[in-house]
Amino acid sequence: MARHGGGLRFQPSGGERKPQIPVGKKQRLSVERLANDGRGIAFVEGRTWFIEGALAGEQVEARVLAARSQVVEARVERVLASSAQRRAEPCPHARVCGGCTLQHLSAEDQLALKQRSLAEQLSRVAGVEPEQWVAPLTSPEFGYRRRARLAVRWDNKKARQLDVGFRASASQNIVSIEQCPVLVRPLQLLLPALLAVLKALDKPQAIGHVELFSGTAEAVLVRHTAPLSDFDRQRLVAFADEAGVQLWLQGEGPAAPLRPAQALGYRLAQWDLQLEWRPGDFVQVNEPVNEAMVAQALDWLAPVQHARVLDLFCGLGNFALPLARAGAQVTGVEGVEEMVERARTNAVHNGLENAHFYRADLSKPLAEAGWACEGFHAVLLDPPRDGAWEVVRQMATLGAERIVYVSCNPATLARDAAELVRQGYRLKRAGMLDMFPQTAHVEAMALFERPAG
Repeated sequence: MARHGGGLRFQPSGGERKPQIPVGKKQRLSVERLANDGRGIAFVEGRTWFIEGALAGEQVEARVLAARSQVVEARVERVLASSAQRRAEPCPHARVCGGCTLQHLSAEDQLALKQRSLAEQLSRVAGVEPEQWVAPLTSPEFGYRRRARLAVRWDNKKARQLDVGFRASASQNIVSIEQCPVLVRPLQLLLPALLAVLKALDKPQAIGHVELFSGTAEAVLVRHTAPLSDFDRQRLVAFADEAGVQLWLQGEGPAAPLRPAQALGYRLAQWDLQLEWRPGDFVQVNEPVNEAMVAQALDWLAPVQHARVLDLFCGLGNFALPLARAGAQVTGVEGVEEMVERARTNAVHNGLENAHFYRADLSKPLAEAGWACEGFHAVLLDPPRDGAWEVVRQMATLGAERIVYVSCNPATLARDAAELVRQGYRLKRAGMLDMFPQTAHVEAMALFERPAG
């Protein structure tokens, strides 16, 4: 999304250059409204203030984080007069941790904010509105995250201690945590023992970061920047054995299990599928929303038996394999060879012979690729944050009458939607995917159709 929200107008500065506001300065502010990223907006002496943790209608005291020209970024220090929308944050780290920025807002109000952000981007950038808005896809607002990365830093000068947690808001500092309510329950239960073993290592300064995974098995990946001693390695193995989790280590090369272990994976129960993956692969963090998202995509694509469906940016096969299970002839295309191999393996393990996967540079002309020659009835795109501009510009050449676009960035979705409309497609449906509750991150799905002939 646009960093400061769509359509904001900064107040004029006047003829004189104002003195710079120092970082750390405290300022009392009256918050007028919310930006699309959930920050409060206030205006003081010709400057626009964006305030983390503030809500519309509040009086707050905020501390300056950064200032440039007419824009000041700040964070709430005290709420002097609170909004009726404000709630007590369930997590004790909420006001300092950079992971969750909207815990002070109810789940209902978070959804309304994200819906507004998506609608504004489509209207302002693409000049379109879907013929139908569908209900957002949601999950429990806590206990949803099945993977997470913990920052680790050894303080060698002052306290000589190991900090393990998440990055602080607007800072490289680490907020040491003892709990994280957005993690799925198995990972929440794992945290105390993991923190204890990391802090008991002889050379904790060798640890770069730690990643947690939950799926068909729980796993911990320890990234180390220097060789681990035998003693520390044994401690980590003992922890993994006692906790019943897989242990992966990553030094200079790829991550590898410390001992032979069952494959990591996750299930798509509606289609009786199990997808294997490795640390480093992209996997959606929110299992309930991911499964609902796949189901909605298949419903919108409505593939008939043997229909040719193209899945661009296919990854492990998260969409391609359910499409194949539904009877479509699926072509999956991905830019990373390792992911292509993983998708092929997943197709074989699930007994699917009607899904074929290829590696391709999707910034290059699609017509030159052998897999694109026969055209497609429908296309699914799930691109990265920068969108699918080069692919979208070529969409009409593929002959698809129906396109489902899954987006993790409303701004690039809106940009690409404008191009699809220019090619004759109509925006039939759109809806928000709440993949990351407690944050301002917005994901969306849009259906485009072009009349046959």
